[in-house]
Amino acid sequence: MARFPIGLCFSGVCTFCVSFTAACGGNSTRVPAPPPATLQVELVPVASGFASPLDIQQAGDGSGRLFVVEQAGRIKIIQSGNVLGTPYLDISTFVASGGEMGLLGLAFHPNFTSNGCFYVNYTSTRNGKVQTFISEFRATTAAANTVNITSEQNIFTVDQPPLESNHKGGGLAFGNDGFLYIGLGDGGGSGDMHPPIGNAQDLTTRLGKMSRISVTCNGTYSIPSDNPFVANATAAKEIWLYGLRNPFRFSIDHATGNLWIGDVGQNAFEEVDMLTPMQRGSNMGWRCKEGTHDFNFTGNCPSLTLVDPIYDYGRSQGDATVIGGYVYHGTNMAALSGNYVFGDFISGRIWSLTQNSQGKWVATLLANSGANNLAGFGQDAAGELYVAQIGTGTVVRLHEVGTP
Repeated sequence: MARFPIGLCFSGVCTFCVSFTAACGGNSTRVPAPPPATLQVELVPVASGFASPLDIQQAGDGSGRLFVVEQAGRIKIIQSGNVLGTPYLDISTFVASGGEMGLLGLAFHPNFTSNGCFYVNYTSTRNGKVQTFISEFRATTAAANTVNITSEQNIFTVDQPPLESNHKGGGLAFGNDGFLYIGLGDGGGSGDMHPPIGNAQDLTTRLGKMSRISVTCNGTYSIPSDNPFVANATAAKEIWLYGLRNPFRFSIDHATGNLWIGDVGQNAFEEVDMLTPMQRGSNMGWRCKEGTHDFNFTGNCPSLTLVDPIYDYGRSQGDATVIGGYVYHGTNMAALSGNYVFGDFISGRIWSLTQNSQGKWVATLLANSGANNLAGFGQDAAGELYVAQIGTGTVVRLHEVGTP
């Protein structure tokens, strides 16, 4: 059964299955230590009253604003602890929302302070069929608290399978290279049964892929010359990675340039992927494998070179939808420095992930956001982490108990 962080499910305790096939190391020279057992992390409310919040981003403009993405098509601002009354952006009139569709992702241009450009990932039926839109908007000034929807320029659209409302992906992020990374799921249904080999393994479609493009804040994009399939006559040139099922949330660790992906599983295993820039073009395995385990390992699967996740975990005790997070680089929780923080929507539980002294990836339970509630993480300019709680409409901050 397909899973996604929207719906009625159940909570529980998770048993982890560790993948010993790790991705190549990044640029860091020190492996962060797992947090001590004495660490206690709580979730401190920051703001409430949101309608199905899915994502939290900051603009890198020094304003201290947090931008909260609501599924139905609005972006709202938290500033100085208050939610501003007028949405930053409201495109709800042409967003197709519900299930796993809606306004799903947001990323601000690295030069936002000078060009005012930002990018969104949403689903729409404005052309008479379900499509993913990757669109550019421009604020009149970086400091503006509202943006006119007429500034939209569509970068590209991707046709989604008809009658399927799941596995749309949704994440956006800029890398250290200045390029925009775009996560799209396999398009929906169970088992990626799109003929003949499934969308995730089909290089002619951008579904089930991580794409990478160059944007110049003028409504157009180009293909970076080092994208892995630029010389492939039939492949979609935007593809950076393939073989993904539903990379709903991913991030780029700007300290190393490494890409971290929470790829939602089918019916047994959730996975966390970490890849260095040198691993471009990697096949992440879906639908041949689910996590580190064979799924539909038929056809040419045995002949493929597949990259296993660094970590996967089972569902036997209640967890069922991974929500990718961020590598922590804040200062308020020093014991988490360099740890990857992620969670699970179904259980609402939050963990840190790092390697122990033997190189084994180890997850440490940090907190619980509540069942069917954790839809996305956010990171402010100081590197502190936040959680978008879709069920309660609340944004909370991770905080170490006993510290200011």
